[in-house]
This record gives sequence, structure tokens and C-alpha cells, in this order.
Amino acid sequence: MVLKKAALFLAIPYTIALATVSLINLSGKLPDVEVDYADKIFHFLAYAILCLLWYAVFRFSKNQPKKKAVLNAVLFAVIFGIILEVLQGTLTTHRSLDVYDAIANSLGALLTGALLLMKGGIQVKNG
Repeated sequence: MVLKKAALFLAIPYTIALATVSLINLSGKLPDVEVDYADKIFHFLAYAILCLLWYAVFRFSKNQPKKKAVLNAVLFAVIFGIILEVLQGTLTTHRSLDVYDAIANSLGALLTGALLLMKGGIQVKNG
């Protein structure tokens, strides 16, 4: 499966892209979406994907047991999201720290972790 072999090569660029998008000035560059809480939905989904990708790294590239891989992925995503929110409030003049963004980030990671534990993880076929 592609995810097993390329987990690290997917997770690192995604993480860098997420950090870049979080810290650059995007005002006036994004289309106006007429969806309530679209920004929070984006944060939730972005960090759900981040957690899933890092779970694959810890589980398949680092051969960690499932529960440890889920815990590490969730912790990584939550801490990464909090750090980026703090950096937005301290390093940039065009972005600000938003506690609700950090909550949306964390909820995306936590739900992904819970689903991975309940579902039994990602099924990878050998062969």
C-alpha cells in the first residue's frame, strides 16, 4: 500500500505546508466561502489528516504498536497545532492566536485518534 511505503514522505511535506499556510498572510487571497464556521471546519479536517499521516509514520515506518502510534500521532498534532497558534500570535502581524482554532485542531486530532483505536487502525495488505 502506498501509505505504508510513503508515510514519511507524505507526512513531512503536509506538515510543512500546514505550517506555511498557518503563518503566511492569506488575507484577500482566499475565496469567500458562505459556510458557517468554515475556518473551524478547515482546522478540524486539516489536523485530522495530520494525525492520520503521523499515525501511519509511527505505526508503519517506526513499527510502533497501534496504541502507542495513535497516542504519539495525537500528541504530535495537538502540540503542533498549539505551537502554530502561539506563533501566529507572536511572529506575525497579519494573524492572531485563536483559542477556538486550537480547539478545532485538537478535536480533529482527538477524533481521528479515537476512530483509529475503535476501528482497529489502518488496514494494510501485504503483497
